Amino acid sequence: MTELEGADGSWSDEAEFAALDAQVEGLEDDAGAVLSQPVLAVVGRPNVGKSTLVNRILGRREAVVQDVPGVTRDRIAYDAMWNGRRFTVVDTGGWEPGASGLQGAVAAQAEMAMSTADAVLLVVDASVGATTTDEAVAKVLRRSKRPVLLAANKVDDNRLMADVASLWSLGLGEPMAVSALHGRSSGDLLDAIVRALPEAPRDGGEGAAGPRRVALVGKPNVGKSSLLNKLTGEERAVVDAVAGTTVDPVDSLVELDGETWRFVDTAGLRKRVHTASGTEYYASLRTKAAIDAAEVVIVLLDASEPLSEQDLRVLTMVVEAGRACVLALNKWDLVDEDRRYELDRELDRGLVRVPWARKVNISALTGRSVRKLAPALRTALESWDRRVPTGQLNGWLSELIAATPPPVRGGKQPKVLFATQAAIRPPTLVLFTTGFLEAGYRRFVERKFRERFGFEGSPVRINVRVREKRAKKGK
Repeated sequence: MTELEGADGSWSDEAEFAALDAQVEGLEDDAGAVLSQPVLAVVGRPNVGKSTLVNRILGRREAVVQDVPGVTRDRIAYDAMWNGRRFTVVDTGGWEPGASGLQGAVAAQAEMAMSTADAVLLVVDASVGATTTDEAVAKVLRRSKRPVLLAANKVDDNRLMADVASLWSLGLGEPMAVSALHGRSSGDLLDAIVRALPEAPRDGGEGAAGPRRVALVGKPNVGKSSLLNKLTGEERAVVDAVAGTTVDPVDSLVELDGETWRFVDTAGLRKRVHTASGTEYYASLRTKAAIDAAEVVIVLLDASEPLSEQDLRVLTMVVEAGRACVLALNKWDLVDEDRRYELDRELDRGLVRVPWARKVNISALTGRSVRKLAPALRTALESWDRRVPTGQLNGWLSELIAATPPPVRGGKQPKVLFATQAAIRPPTLVLFTTGFLEAGYRRFVERKFRERFGFEGSPVRINVRVREKRAKKGK
């Protein structure tokens, strides 16, 4: 009989709980496994259907697609598989040689993707034919020392086959007639891609263990892409003064404090998903998916401005997803003494849902304290992965309830019979009781649980299972 069991010994499911506890003890999450796989870069001028073709290669809708040029701006990596071969597909923004400003930054991302890929897929609009931009891109690719495939896209019927033949003039070999929209010859294209890719990537990959996944989230123009660029030491994400520059999640490997992390820069959440439209709608979905796929989330807040509704909504998404969390107060170089006093008051009021998240004051622009993110991330992940043994948990809970019993409800005081930590990622406690526990008392238990065991940086969920009354024998 446990210390929390009913006096009559009627709670007979302790063996079930012990089995559950042993099962949870050996719980492993393979979501962090990252396979070493070769990389295919998909390049071409704007609006030739690169992202649509990427979705066709993946066999699922991942890349944001809209019938306007310039939707994709950063280089975005996706995992793909064909005939048992795994590889990474990198979608890029439209490449316009000689472009400046924002378009120049987009072109630089495409060039970076090409220089780090194991093979390149050039996409050309067959209905338009080879343009001067296509010829300039082909000239660069012919000088590269990696396999190049030529996809003649938008060949929706055989009337365009003569136009496809004219693309031989690009000097990249046989053009493959495909229709990303309708799937024409997508299987043949995938076969050619697999043949062109090496068995292993040129850089040797990351190994089977895989780095921990970190999502960068926040409202538009809070500095997410600037922070990613500062961490990587390169212009990994396109940065512009115009809010909403990032549309797709941008995936990067970052070395922090001697450890490799997989960072994902996301689009800023401006509207609620159900009220957003166009690329903003799909970008919101991708951001939510990035949070769900991450293990720990860095929520960037603009310390120089008051907390906004978007900030609180982002925090709510992270909490509801059950992810470990670190709060990065960015633009700290713009904060004076008066603003610091106001900020402390705002955080006390606005962050009531995440008082357990560690706060780090940083400046993505100057690099101030960005290296302090690594210890905060490790602490959050250790809490997220941690389990408290059942015996230790019940011993602590027995003392807590003896000192502060649950409030009376409906004329009866509920009793807590047994407790176990049923899950990790996030830590989830299950309390087996004789009656319902008020929300206020559950928050009290969580607060005392954190005071005793820590769990800084991770949400803790508390579920209650009420024991059903058993019918008396003989009835």
